[in-house]
Amino acid sequence: MADILFSSLVDRLHACGPVLHDGAAQYAYETIAEVAQAEGWPDMLERAGPALMPVLGASPYLAGLMRREPQRLRETLMSPPEARLKAILLATEALAEQAMTLEAVDIDAAKRVLRHLKADTHLLTALADLGDVWKLDHVTAALTRFADAVTYAAIALAMREERDKGRLRPFDPKGERGVLPGLFVLAMGKHGAGELNYSSDIDITFFCELEELPLADGVEAQVFIDRLARRVSNILSERTADGYVFRVDLRLRPDPSSTPTVVAVPFALNYYESVGQNWERAAFIKARPVAGDMVEAKAFMQALSPFIWRRSLDYPAIADIQSIKRQIHIHSVHERLDPAGANLKLGVGGIREIEFFVQTQQLILGGRDPSLRSRRTLDALDALRRAGHLAPAVAKELKQAYIRLRDWEHRVQMIADEQTHILPEVDEERMRVAAMCGFTNLSRFDLAVSRTLRLVNGHYGELFSDSEDLSSSFGSLVFTGIEDDPETLKTLTRMGFDNPSQISATIRAWHHGRIPATRTERGRELFTRLVPRLLEALNETGAPNIAFTRFSVFFSSLSAGVQIQSLFLANPKLFHSIVEIMGFSPRLAQLLSRHPTIFDAMLDAGFFDPLGEEVDRLITAEVERVADDIESVMNALRRVCREQQFRIGMQIINGRLSTEAAGAAYARLADACIQHLSPLSLEEVRRQGGNLPGEVAILALGKLGGQEMTARSDLDLMAVYMPHDPSETSDIKGWGAETYFGRFTQRLISALSAPTHEGLLYEIDMKLRPTGAKGPVAVSLAAFENYYTRDADTWEFQALTRARVVWATSEDFAGLVRLKIETILRATRSEAQTALDVLNMRALMERERPAKNFWDFKLVVGGQVDCEFAAQYLQLIHAANGGPLRVGTLPALQAMQRAGLARAEDVEALSAAWRVQQGLAQLLRVSLDANDDPSTEPEAFQRKLARAVHTRRLDTLEKKLKDIRKKARAAFESVIGPNG
Repeated sequence: MADILFSSLVDRLHACGPVLHDGAAQYAYETIAEVAQAEGWPDMLERAGPALMPVLGASPYLAGLMRREPQRLRETLMSPPEARLKAILLATEALAEQAMTLEAVDIDAAKRVLRHLKADTHLLTALADLGDVWKLDHVTAALTRFADAVTYAAIALAMREERDKGRLRPFDPKGERGVLPGLFVLAMGKHGAGELNYSSDIDITFFCELEELPLADGVEAQVFIDRLARRVSNILSERTADGYVFRVDLRLRPDPSSTPTVVAVPFALNYYESVGQNWERAAFIKARPVAGDMVEAKAFMQALSPFIWRRSLDYPAIADIQSIKRQIHIHSVHERLDPAGANLKLGVGGIREIEFFVQTQQLILGGRDPSLRSRRTLDALDALRRAGHLAPAVAKELKQAYIRLRDWEHRVQMIADEQTHILPEVDEERMRVAAMCGFTNLSRFDLAVSRTLRLVNGHYGELFSDSEDLSSSFGSLVFTGIEDDPETLKTLTRMGFDNPSQISATIRAWHHGRIPATRTERGRELFTRLVPRLLEALNETGAPNIAFTRFSVFFSSLSAGVQIQSLFLANPKLFHSIVEIMGFSPRLAQLLSRHPTIFDAMLDAGFFDPLGEEVDRLITAEVERVADDIESVMNALRRVCREQQFRIGMQIINGRLSTEAAGAAYARLADACIQHLSPLSLEEVRRQGGNLPGEVAILALGKLGGQEMTARSDLDLMAVYMPHDPSETSDIKGWGAETYFGRFTQRLISALSAPTHEGLLYEIDMKLRPTGAKGPVAVSLAAFENYYTRDADTWEFQALTRARVVWATSEDFAGLVRLKIETILRATRSEAQTALDVLNMRALMERERPAKNFWDFKLVVGGQVDCEFAAQYLQLIHAANGGPLRVGTLPALQAMQRAGLARAEDVEALSAAWRVQQGLAQLLRVSLDANDDPSTEPEAFQRKLARAVHTRRLDTLEKKLKDIRKKARAAFESVIGPNG
């Protein structure tokens, strides 16, 4: 009967409760009344009032379709639904047929017709759906058939425009090669599966065999075909006064951010074979040729079949397929899934979970069982049940849930023709949806939604339940597909990321294999497992945004990723340490980015142990791997030194090294480099100038001498030599001893400081030698002794208290140099004059080299110089009477206290100030660049800095540091003052 749609609609909705309605709804109802009266259905209209008003009130969109075009409503209600759909499709196909003839075509008029036909289709499917005349399968099939027809019509119209402009050679658009030979279009997603929802995008992908295009001479194929594809999209998606037909999404093509709109077939096949991902395999389960050259389309799909349906899958590949599902957070069965604001498609328990439930099993099992390869979700559930992979009860529950969710999704979209899947949060708005779904009570609707979501999520959680969790305690972490996952963006926001869309896009790009670490299939599989751990670790740093940026630089710089990602997964402690560095130490992060080979050193089981005496063994082993020449050794030392400096830095960051141990570790490393390069440098000079019998020693002074180095310390060195015969010269060049050992010293300086392709090693400072920069770079032992006996100033004796022999040509000469140093230091000197000299030097430094800022631990009043000067002063004035001599500041202060030569309270104040500021300096030097201000660093870094002085906040640290410095300055003045 002609009134079947109207009758069914009324019967279906008669029991719906009241919903607020506006003037548009009232006007639409009056339009229906006119139709009913004209068709002689007065009794039907009497029943229709309470039935239809809730729908019209709930859906401004449907009310508008009825109100604006009464004739559309009349034809929809008067015609049998299937006949009405057929008429719409025939009218659409007629536009395509006209475009392929020689008749004139008005493109603008055709676009208007397409938009009116879309409105006809929407009204028909909505009323047939709401009236329960069509079930879900029929509704989605009708929408899909219309999408197929308009896609074909749009291509025909775009082709006609190009043909009229003379860009195509004559050909038969009705032949077996279709509307345009060489070009074909695949429908993807719900369009491809025949499951389009009420207000859906259509995901279409254009592919082309460029050589097959019938192009006119001089027309560039790629430019032409991209323009045509964009025109097709415009014809369908442009909003005009008549609306639009379909929003078009072209992004399911290979790597859409870097490929043209239309992808050449050879490139596409190569892409999928080399870097295609499992989510792309899942997408192609639903792919279906809908328009264009069906010969090429069929060949393409056959060629792609081995990519989609892999017959043989190893464990990592299966695990990666399972990861599509495991990235979604599984809720506890006791957790209530709130209907208010629920995303029926992408949220927990939503449509996507059912689709992933099906597709992951299809990908794993479908390679060997073609019966499982159905495009449609409901059919695939039945196939999995028949094949014994799914319990009948589970299949039944998931099918029913899928139908309910799709029905509710359609009602949400019918309200305003918006591509939304989210139930309104406001009760009144959600009641509109409930009324369209046949509910008279909101609480019952909400209960049905909550139960359905929980049911789906429960079954979803049981799938691969024994596999590794790839979501987060914060929520889902889904990075498949081409667009942001809403739940994932919420998760990233909860994890502290300021720009979750950027994070999501970057990770998806890595999944696409755009960096070397994820270019291989195995690399991408490992990365899938690593992502949630990475994001959790970044969150734990307290500075996730900065840490992610630094990790991104590092990760992108890797030349390969399988080994390192495997290492990270196998060693979570190491991985968390690396991520912590990204948050707290831009210097170490930069070092990692520039030299990823540092990770080789991390494979050593003792990497996290404090660096001790084994450093010489480590360096010797590295040196022995290379040729026995100074250039090779220089590069080897730069490599191993970089690795060990990184090791020390990591241990400083994570608190494994004490202040003193860190300084000693850096010094041991520098000592070892000097000890390996010194004999090679001497051998170089011997080769050039012959052999001059004699002895030479390298002294360390400053931070190196005191074994108090930090990550950025330079090396204060001095070379002392003694020829066996002062009158003797070398046997080749005729060099004197000063020239000979001067060249040795210069060669050593170059070996230590010159940049090579492996980078820098150390900066060298030789200004502490006798006569400073004006004198020779190497000084004879006699001149050394003479200078310090007659000419040296007090500050030079202070420096000499930290002198330490690092290397010598013989142990006897090393012992002789040590004896000379001790003799010089133990000479009798005036206590008053020494105190005056030390105070004057400190005052001069404060005038000419004041502290740069609050964080200048060395030069600030009460800083490390005060502590060091006090220790050096005490040694100088008591050495003549047998007082202790120590190269380090803390050991010297403590030795003076034990010997009763300094007051305990002064030593405690100076020691505390030096230790605290040296500890802070260690952390800052390894973490930040020289001019960085800690107060501008992330709060998490500030807290780490504060913990170094047992506080929690930077402002508290500053107050405590001021107090420590004040006490240290008072102790300095107490030690060196008139009564010191």
